[in-house]
Amino acid sequence: MPHPTTTLTPRICPNCDGFATAAITTGNRDTCGHLHTLTTDCRVCDGLGTVPARRVREGARA
Repeated sequence: MPHPTTTLTPRICPNCDGFATAAITTGNRDTCGHLHTLTTDCRVCDGLGTVPARRVREGARA
């Protein structure tokens, strides 16, 4: 009889808490008055907001 397999769901990135992309203003404005912004991604999850799940070993302490 085959054993049921457990799927490992990705967990929320501990570095960015799931907010993987941020827009940062430079403080400068163009001639129309719009703020210049830079879009940056989280270094840990590469802008995904999740990281691969870790396998829990049996008998391991939490």
